[in-house]
Amino acid sequence: MLKPGPFYQRDREWHPPAHTPDYKTSVSRSPQYSMISLENNVSEITGPTFGHNDIDPLDKDLIYNYAKAGESAIGERIILHGRVLDENAKPIPNTLVEIWQANAGGRYRHKKDTYLAPIDPNFGGCGRTLTDENGYYYFRTIKPGAYPWRNWVNNWRPAHIHMSIFGTAFCQRLITQCYFEGDPLIPKCPIVNTIPDPAAIEQLVAKLDLNATIPLDTIAYKFDIVLRGRRSTLFENRPEGN
Repeated sequence: MLKPGPFYQRDREWHPPAHTPDYKTSVSRSPQYSMISLENNVSEITGPTFGHNDIDPLDKDLIYNYAKAGESAIGERIILHGRVLDENAKPIPNTLVEIWQANAGGRYRHKKDTYLAPIDPNFGGCGRTLTDENGYYYFRTIKPGAYPWRNWVNNWRPAHIHMSIFGTAFCQRLITQCYFEGDPLIPKCPIVNTIPDPAAIEQLVAKLDLNATIPLDTIAYKFDIVLRGRRSTLFENRPEGN
């Protein structure tokens, strides 16, 4: 009997087409030739592994991990939490989750970001953590602000957090971004509108979670992540999927 493949194939109908002219940079970045499907080799279906010694406990707290002693980042304090799941909805423990984001004013700590919003000297915008035995992760951070971008004359990116998840093998690696429930800019974003299925868009939206909110302190949002499979979380800037 033939053994099934270790990972499900990508569902190309779930992900947006590569060429979407309303998202201008997709015109130059989209493939000019048909894609070639390749079998996964050993290097892609094994590793990487990370240990707790690689992670500092403060790495997952962006409110303080870049701040001076006695100070903290400025903005709306939030918790982003959820589970990392595989193709069969089983939790993936001990996998590395990394995030990066703009500050409360919508500006990244990057030399090429020239948006007029000020830099927060106590906010670095990066964090990382390992999932626990149940595939659970959480971060404390500042809710990022919206910012303008040069697509049409007046386009603004919704508030979002970029995420990188390694999974159990390199072929599971996912880079994505999550938005926030109730943001009116989500349906107006040309990048979001490249996604053909409304259900796929919903999977990119972190839901308000009052049960996890800390009263008088921090609002919580829940964002579960699915690596590969028919209902995988969409891959950022890779219209062909993950």
